[in-house]
Amino acid sequence: MKLSTRIRTSRVRAGLSQAELAEALGVSRSAVGNWESARGGVHPSSERLAELALATGVSYEWLATGRGTPMTPVDGIPAADAEFVDDLVERRLLQGFRACGEPLKQAILVLVEAQLPALRARRPRGGS
Repeated sequence: MKLSTRIRTSRVRAGLSQAELAEALGVSRSAVGNWESARGGVHPSSERLAELALATGVSYEWLATGRGTPMTPVDGIPAADAEFVDDLVERRLLQGFRACGEPLKQAILVLVEAQLPALRARRPRGGS
C-alpha cells in the first residue's frame, strides 16, 4: 500500500474529513488532499507523519513504512515522545482532547494551567 493510501485510510478510520485532519495538524485542507493523492510527489515530513499518526490513532511505523499493523498497541495510545498512555482515564482525556478543535483545545489548556499551582500545592511531598 502506498503512503498516500495509508494516509487516506488512517483519516477515514479516524472518522475525520480532510478539513478536520488539516485543522488538527495546522495545515491546509489542500495539503492533506495532496498527500492523499500524491500529486507532484508531495509527501509530509517525518515530523508531520508522526503528528498524523497521533491525530488518527495509527501506528507511526505502519503509516511511515507500511510495515506492521495500523493499530496502536492494545495497552496504550501514542502520547508524546514515543510514550504510551496506559491509564484509562488519561487515555479518554487524551482522545477527547485530540477530537477537539483548536479553539476548544486552547480553552482547555488555559483552564488546566490555571489549576496547576493549586494541584501542585495539594500533592503529597516525599511520597510517590
